[in-house]
Formats: sequence, C-alpha cells, structure tokens
Amino acid sequence: MDATTPNPVPPPGCPAHADGRIPLYGPDFAADPHAYYDFARAYGPVAPVELAPGVDASLVTDYATALRLLQDNGTFRKDARRWRDFNDGRIPRDSPVVPLLAYRPNAMFSDGAEHLRLRQAITDTMARIDTGRLARSTEQISDYLISQFGSRGSADLMADYAKQLPLFVFNELFGCPADIGDRILFGISGMFDGVNAERAAEVLFGAVGELVALKRSRPGDDVASWLMQHEAKLSDEEMVYQLSLLLGAGADPLRNLIGNTLHRILTHDEYARQGGLIDEAMEDTLWENPPVPNLAPHYPAADVEFAGQKFQAGDLIMVSFAAANNSPSLAAARQSGSNRSHLAWSAGPHACPSKDPARQITMAAVENLLNRIPDVQAAVPENSLTWRPGPFTRGLTALPARFTPLPATARVPAQGQIPVGEGADQSGSARKATSTGRWSQFLNWLTR
Repeated sequence: MDATTPNPVPPPGCPAHADGRIPLYGPDFAADPHAYYDFARAYGPVAPVELAPGVDASLVTDYATALRLLQDNGTFRKDARRWRDFNDGRIPRDSPVVPLLAYRPNAMFSDGAEHLRLRQAITDTMARIDTGRLARSTEQISDYLISQFGSRGSADLMADYAKQLPLFVFNELFGCPADIGDRILFGISGMFDGVNAERAAEVLFGAVGELVALKRSRPGDDVASWLMQHEAKLSDEEMVYQLSLLLGAGADPLRNLIGNTLHRILTHDEYARQGGLIDEAMEDTLWENPPVPNLAPHYPAADVEFAGQKFQAGDLIMVSFAAANNSPSLAAARQSGSNRSHLAWSAGPHACPSKDPARQITMAAVENLLNRIPDVQAAVPENSLTWRPGPFTRGLTALPARFTPLPATARVPAQGQIPVGEGADQSGSARKATSTGRWSQFLNWLTR
C-alpha cells in the first residue's frame, strides 16, 4: 500500500493481517465478501490478499485494471509453472487452493501457440453443441430432479437441484456411460467441496481417462468425441486434461449460477413485477454475485510496474470479477451501457468458451423449475442462509424452499425418445445399471 494511502477500516470479524494482507477465506468473508472488496479498494486497483493460510497473492479489484490484465498476454502469462512462491516451496503442498492453481497441461494454464491450439479445439467443439438438443436434455434432467422432491412440498434447491443438474447435463453432453459418469460426479464434487480433494482429483482424472479410451474405440455424437476428432489431434493426455477442465470448470460455476439466480428471484420481489424475469435475474446475478468471484491467475513474465505497483516475475496476480463488476466508477456506466459488459465470464484470450451453453442451461433450468412449481418460495429468512467458504466460489450451502406438493407421477418416455448419454445407450447400461450412483439412477428413471 502506498504510504500516502489512508489506513482503511477492515471489515468486522476478520481484519487484515499485520502485513496488510486481506484474507479471502473463512465464514466472515463468505458472509459478506463485498465488505472485504470495499476494504481492498483503499489499497488502490490492486490489493494484497491471502487466498488460504500461507498463500499470498495480489488481487485486482478495479474494472479497467482487470481488463488491462486480462487482455495483456505479453506482459502476463498463464502458465502456473511460473508461480514463484510455489516453486520456492513457500506454498503448503496440502493447501486447499493448490488443486485449482497448480499447473496442468490444459488451455487454462497455457500461453502462445499452445494455448491457441488447445483453445481452438475447445471453441470449435463447443460450437457444435445443438441448442435444441441441449434444451431437451436440460428439461429432461430438470424433470427428473423435480420428480425426486416434488411430492414432498419442500426441497433444498442447492443440494436437490442446482448442484446436480449441471453435472447430469455435462454427463449427457460428453456421452458418459453410467459407471464413468458416477465417478466424474464424485470427483468434481469432492474437488470443489474440498472433501479429500487430492483423492477426488485422482478419481476424476481416472474416470475421464476411461472416457477417452471409450471414445477412441467407440466415438459418438458428443463433446468428447468431437474434441477427439478435431484437427488439433489431441493426444490421450491432452484429451484427459481438456475434458477435465471443461467438466470441472463448468460444473461448479454453473451450479452456483443456477443457485444464485434462484436465490435472487426468491429474495427480490421486483422480478415478479417486471418483464424478463429470468434473464434479468441471471444478468443481475452475474454482475453482483458472480459464481466465480475471484480467479484468472496470471504471472508477470518479467519484473514489471502495473497499476502503480511493482511486481516480480512469477508473482501471483488474480482478478476479482465480483469486485471489478461492482467498482464504484462503473455504476453510472452500468446504468447506461450493456447489461452484459460484466466480467463474470472473464475477458481476453482466456475468456470462458462455454458461456453460451451455460446461459442456456441456466435459463432452461430456472424456467422449468418455476413453470413446474410456480408457487415456490424461500422457506427460511434470507439472513439465515450461509455461503460456501473460499476465494474461488460463490454459492449457497443450502437454499431451503417450500411449495404446494406435486402429485406423484410415473415417468413415461416420449415416443421415439433416445436415452440420455450415448455411451450408456451403446453399452446397454442405461437399462442394466445396478449402481446406486445418481447418474445411474437417472438413466434408469429415464428409460423405464
């Protein structure tokens, strides 16, 4: 912090450390992160933060400064092998943030020609997703999840709906048979929930490796097969890490986006009185409560002065999408400008390649829920809700809701309906699966 900067008043509960670093973890941060972002702005466009005990970083909180960082791939690099503190042994190897920040050979952690090759393969592959098929799949999965709790008249819309729907949709898009799909769901959930994260990552990569082997021998009409067939000719290892990136980086943020959008609708009466209910609620959520509040790790390629501060090569610099979206200097521009100019999807060469499918899935998931259960309402006061801890995720731990119970109905597949998950259909496991995993249960429900 510059010597002339007035001493900011830290938010209650968990003040900055003696060295001025602001902790982006713990229940107090989760309860009111914007108090911490406001505190961070007193340091200027970039503030010193601690992502987890012993893990230091610099956090960009200003919108214009964030855009400069995200669009400057010459000064700043993405390859996490440049992370100086990690290389020097100053980062605890068992830190909960290491699995998401440590280098992996995927598009997120690559630069230059290698990034262009991997990114183009991903972008071209995601562009092949049929929006009509995606809408039908999302609605089928939504119907299944609602059928599991609808007759009760109550539900936790996070655990029973928002957490599960993205994982199921992704399993269908990627052509997962039941047994592989169950392990992918387990691995992703464990990594993002911080429950034995290292073991969860092993399970995820192992299951995706089996999916790659399956698609090599029996390709289908799905994302995994399309990526494999791309002219970039990805190796099996590259396939595993790109698919794991798409599955993992998509599932948890989408869970939060669905949950946060539902939370906004259930706690803000004005959406019921205005047009554009779901779309407006989703965009306001992306502005004010984005599902990934802080990420975009970058490393200076050489010692550099940026935003009035000096950084050494390999310093970890991250972007707070949540803080940048709510920069005081942006308030007037937001009122008069585009409602989609937020940074929730990041920006520059590493911007999210899946934002269009994510928007469509969220819209379909929220719309189908509200159509099926029009009188759904929050079951507890808003101030009793709690949020998941940590710097990288913004999502509720639970969203209790109540509604008029739905009549219990048996699932009858439509005429000519194809079971979800081409891999499962090919192997026959859609009808024969005996696993108790959630993906197996869905396939059995869909085809009975």
